[in-house]
Amino acid sequence: MSRSTLLWITSTIITVIAAVYQRVTGPTYPVSGKVQIAGKELDYRLARSHPGETDATVELRTNDASISGTVLWKLHKTADSLQESGMNFENGILKTSLPLQPHAAKLQYQIRLVTNAGEITMLPAAPVVLRFRGEVPLFVLVPHVLFMFTAMLFSTRAGLEYFNIQPGYLFFVRWTIVTLLAGGFAFGPLMQWYAFDAWWTGWPFGTDLTDNKTAVALILWLGALFSLKRSRSPGKWVLVAALALLLVYLIPHSLLGSEIDYQNPAR
Repeated sequence: MSRSTLLWITSTIITVIAAVYQRVTGPTYPVSGKVQIAGKELDYRLARSHPGETDATVELRTNDASISGTVLWKLHKTADSLQESGMNFENGILKTSLPLQPHAAKLQYQIRLVTNAGEITMLPAAPVVLRFRGEVPLFVLVPHVLFMFTAMLFSTRAGLEYFNIQPGYLFFVRWTIVTLLAGGFAFGPLMQWYAFDAWWTGWPFGTDLTDNKTAVALILWLGALFSLKRSRSPGKWVLVAALALLLVYLIPHSLLGSEIDYQNPAR
């Protein structure tokens, strides 16, 4: 196996691991776990993101009609009193819905389970935060994801080129920048627009780490491209940019993202 092939394989493995890590650690990944009630163990998986223009469904499979459920909910980060939505039992599943909210609005909710014997269980231990967003069409979502992780692949490959015997950075650096621009600055804002009615929610307009970290990554890669002509040791710049982008992908996606501030509605 050639050194180049080995570096591509390594880059692919790192990219896949980063993609999976970002997916499962993000603030929109469902909350899941197990709870003991009525002498049985129940699995639950509760949504933290709701797309579209419908009410959000909350459901839990119990296979036990003797267990009743109520969802306690309110607007997130408000002093509102908790509201209660009773859950209906059908085909082994307790189910109810939470009212549709504007894009970027958040609700927090918990499920209260009660058995015929009076045993009460709350799940999960802390309220789940559910964010509402618009539906993103596939012609925007798919290219965005593909370009962003292709950028990660080329970035990682560029960084590993530092350890090659006769490194050639230009091809990898150029394609990292091209795919990062396409994914983060063309389809990224389109994603934001469809989901939250905003093109850019990073600095200086907001605190969205997804937008901010993409901007920082682009600046570093433009610096790496510049170093290929101006620096005697461009490999160090490329390696730093590659490590920075890897760090960027280790920051959960949508962290500190779009959110309606009910305390300051004019903002």
